[in-house]
Amino acid sequence: MIMQKFTAATLTQPEFELLSGYIYTHYGIKMPLAKKTLLQCRLQKRLRVLNMERFDQYIDYVFSQEGVEKELQHMTDVVTTNKTDFFREPAHFEFLQQLNWADFMGGEPAGKVVKAWSAACSTGEEPYTLAMVLQELKLAYQILASDLSVEVLQKAATAVYASDKTAPVPQLLKQKYLLRHKDPKNPLTRIVPELRKKVSVKHLNLMDDHYDVQGKFDLIFCRNVLIYFDRKTQEQVIRKLCAHLREGGYLFIGHSESLTDLRLPLLPVKSTIFQKRG
Repeated sequence: MIMQKFTAATLTQPEFELLSGYIYTHYGIKMPLAKKTLLQCRLQKRLRVLNMERFDQYIDYVFSQEGVEKELQHMTDVVTTNKTDFFREPAHFEFLQQLNWADFMGGEPAGKVVKAWSAACSTGEEPYTLAMVLQELKLAYQILASDLSVEVLQKAATAVYASDKTAPVPQLLKQKYLLRHKDPKNPLTRIVPELRKKVSVKHLNLMDDHYDVQGKFDLIFCRNVLIYFDRKTQEQVIRKLCAHLREGGYLFIGHSESLTDLRLPLLPVKSTIFQKRG
């Protein structure tokens, strides 16, 4: 049998402008012309799955009624970047470990629930790191983990990770909060149920006009997502997040991000850590 050779489709500039314009408008992600090859490579995977030879076929389909229902989320999943690690940017977690929680929670924290939101949680390493830290502090807590990508949210909900992904977790915390597979040759581990039940996952687009989340949060992590937005979009997104952050609550952003010159109800506490002013 002769195998049919697949020829990789080429994304024309008008096609790129159409797709990148849609991605920016709906997801806030900047895609300058320099990222044309990146977008082409990522979407070629979807063309192969759908047995399509040209990008114009794909564009016609993805924006059709059927495509919006069946393919648009797949396109979203492949164009979003989802790099994350356990204990990434550890200074943020050290800040929480050193925080005076009695003052922060308005009295003894016993009986009070710390509400935290990981607003771009990817595959879940960030919210589960936060869960380990809060668990070690013997605090009651609830964590919302949201992301634009349904694919990564499914992984976050499952909470299964390869051993190389859990390497940054301190050994003592591994023993407490990671379950090894019964087969010693299987490198997979899973977050213990005690932490999993404290983390709820939710599909959420930070570009939405309103965020369907309940109540006010004490902590909001929005790290390493602002770098994909222009300054106007950054300010809009952070302002909407601040609407769900209680007065005195903390916002954490990525080490390569800045809120300088943005008009926000926040006061800098430490590098990339901000407190909502009253």
